[in-house]
Amino acid sequence: MIAFGLFILWIDIKIKVNGPTAHPLYIFLQEHSSGIFGNAIKWNFTKFLIDAEGNVVKRFAPTISPAKIKRDIEKLIQK
Repeated sequence: MIAFGLFILWIDIKIKVNGPTAHPLYIFLQEHSSGIFGNAIKWNFTKFLIDAEGNVVKRFAPTISPAKIKRDIEKLIQK
């Protein structure tokens, strides 16, 4: 596809976020956090705040806007 002089390659890759065939990243996130539905991830727009050591600090619902987690991010950066 060519748009505005740029070549864009569209690859449709689907990654499972739940179940036995879930991507390893999502398995890790599920094992280290829980939400309203337990460990299952409701939607792939669920947000996770991860510290510099790779620890899950907090989990946010898909409906939470990035602007609303700004304070949590700033507190983590100040540590």
